Amino acid sequence: MENGAVVPVDKADTAILSVADRYQTFLALDFGLKRTGFAVGNRLLRTAQPQGTVVAQGDARFALIAKHLKEWQPDALVIGVPFHPDGAAHENTTRARRFGRQLHGRFGLPVFEVDERYSTTEALSDGARDADAAAACIILEQFLRSLS
Repeated sequence: MENGAVVPVDKADTAILSVADRYQTFLALDFGLKRTGFAVGNRLLRTAQPQGTVVAQGDARFALIAKHLKEWQPDALVIGVPFHPDGAAHENTTRARRFGRQLHGRFGLPVFEVDERYSTTEALSDGARDADAAAACIILEQFLRSLS
């Protein structure tokens, strides 16, 4: 992970164990075709805070992501990758993974994938006003809990 690659969900369990201590601050993204939710958190407290949602696609989305990166200056990114309930990949799995590779390519930060099954459902059942940002928060907290 020292080279700052994208760590896929199926490799994340072993890779997360070796997340370098220098990675302290993380920005999580709950990727959607139209909306992307954000959350920021740190390793020390193992907590995350929702940071809103952007409604944008393509270059406009990446410009807004760049603003979040400038503001929060994370050491690494965490993205939610959706799967069917049985764990099978689907169209949005491929899209989210492509998005992760684009993030790494554009911003040069390590990207960790997290299985995001039911994160939006959980956010909605918790009464979240901004389900996408709350889902990003859930994704990031799941990742932070898994760190050794």
